This record gives sequence, C-alpha cells and structure tokens, in this order.
Amino acid sequence: MSAYIIASYDIVDEKGYEGYVPAVGPLLAKHGAEILVADYGAQALEGEKRTAYVVLRFASEEAALAWYNDPAYDDVKKMRIDSSANGNLVLAREFVPPSG
Repeated sequence: MSAYIIASYDIVDEKGYEGYVPAVGPLLAKHGAEILVADYGAQALEGEKRTAYVVLRFASEEAALAWYNDPAYDDVKKMRIDSSANGNLVLAREFVPPSG
C-alpha cells in the first residue's frame, strides 16, 4: 500500500535552501519516491499559506521511513530544516475505501 510524505514549510534562507532540491533528488530516487507535488506558489484556501508544499509517494510506509531515516539524508535534511521555519512533515497512508 502506498504511503505519502506531505511537507509544508516557509523558506527563510533562500541561499541556504538552494542546495536542498539538487541534493534530495538522488535520495528520493534511491528509495523509489515519486514527486507528486512540489509547489512554491500554492494558493491557500484555508489556514496560513506556506512557501513550499511537497507531496511524495512511496511504495510503502517502510520505504518512506527508509528514505527519511537514511543516514545519507541527515545532512540534506539539516539543510532544509536550517533554511526553513514553520515546518510540518507527515507520513500518511493511502486511502482504502471500506469494502462492503
């Protein structure tokens, strides 16, 4: 069953963030992630708008956690965290309608 990492955050240090996207790409590929959304200009319908919104699809919850906990991601993750504020990252499971 697919699992999704959903992220939203405000980029507060553009210079510090500029290396994040090129660095995270190979790690996402390594773990079989598909980038469904990467939007830096999304329209807020409710709540407070953030600078960045990302939705990643992984084959499973285990694959998503393997990416997030990969030691090779530690320095890349730090780059994102240090250059952003108001971050929110969640792991959500694929919706499966009840049978019957």
